[in-house]
Amino acid sequence: MQPPTLQEHPNNTRGSGQDEIRGAKVSQDTLTWQAPAAYGGDVTTSPASPTPATPGSPDGPGGTATDASGSTTSTDAARGSARWGLTLGIASYAMWGTLPLYFPLLQPAGALEIIAHRIVWSLLFCLVLLLATRQMRGYLAVMRSGRMLAVLSAAAVLVAANWTIYVFAVTSDHVVDAALGYFINPLVTVLLAVLVLKERLRPAQWVALGFGGAAVVVITAGLGTVPWVALGVAFSFGFYGLLKNRAGRTVPAIPGLAVETTVLAPVAVLYLLWLGAQGTSTFVQEGTGHALLLVSSGIVTALPLLCFGAAARLLPLSVVGMLQYLAPIMQLALGVLVFHEEMPVVRWVGFSLVWCALVLLTVDALRSLRVARVARVAQR
Repeated sequence: MQPPTLQEHPNNTRGSGQDEIRGAKVSQDTLTWQAPAAYGGDVTTSPASPTPATPGSPDGPGGTATDASGSTTSTDAARGSARWGLTLGIASYAMWGTLPLYFPLLQPAGALEIIAHRIVWSLLFCLVLLLATRQMRGYLAVMRSGRMLAVLSAAAVLVAANWTIYVFAVTSDHVVDAALGYFINPLVTVLLAVLVLKERLRPAQWVALGFGGAAVVVITAGLGTVPWVALGVAFSFGFYGLLKNRAGRTVPAIPGLAVETTVLAPVAVLYLLWLGAQGTSTFVQEGTGHALLLVSSGIVTALPLLCFGAAARLLPLSVVGMLQYLAPIMQLALGVLVFHEEMPVVRWVGFSLVWCALVLLTVDALRSLRVARVARVAQR
């Protein structure tokens, strides 16, 4: 889950500034991609370019380094970085895409118990990472900032809701609905840009929203019920991303996740203690293997997030944006082929409408990105 939006700001120049993997802003000159919030939150990256800056090079990204013999080395280094970035990107989304196989292993723990353990062990794992990567100062700075802490506290509530809905979905035969939710999420991001940020959309974005709305109507009419799981996943992450966008631009991924889980940890610990007092906790009763699986939820949350952050530093925005669809595609495949969930014709029609909307958004976003880059080059 899912969780990050990739934005390229028109005022940035190559070799300066930061691209953000954040929540929900969509503008005329911004390329926005999201990674599922259930997957873990946001990542702050350096400028997303296929060629990283060479140490000591005045040219920054795209600069050329020459070795002692005078031969050019930057091209080979760039290709190596791109290959490594692509490997990390695929790995991160593959881990997120296979989450439906992981959470059922935690049963007979219920969704709330799983989420409580995920919060506690994610916090502990993040604290270890903060110490190992020397980012503890950033974490403490956020904890001392009243405004930032308030916003991230609200974001924590939303990500907890997203995690809970997602875990409920994959442990109760609604994997396909969860996948639909993450396919719908970019459309929710655009909708929030209009309703909350009061942004003006391009015609293609309005058409995409129309396709998304039609998909919900078709599925509701055909199945006789509103796809609440899909909408819950999409909107909980959409609002989570919106909050991260408005106030989380300077908070890197691991400190951000650490702050959010710190906010949630007291409730999670109290819930786990209550389960223990009631004799219904599965942590001890189901044996060592089950307990270790619950502990591993912290690693499962943070590891793909780290891979994603590294990949975003090495890959172009367009590549990272395309990779985001790998996770829901894998989840859909697992839901149909492994968990054998029903896929009547009307559901396929609904998914097809959403995919048409995503194609429109993707083509429009890539076109807007090219225009923004040309404008920046012309300003130099």
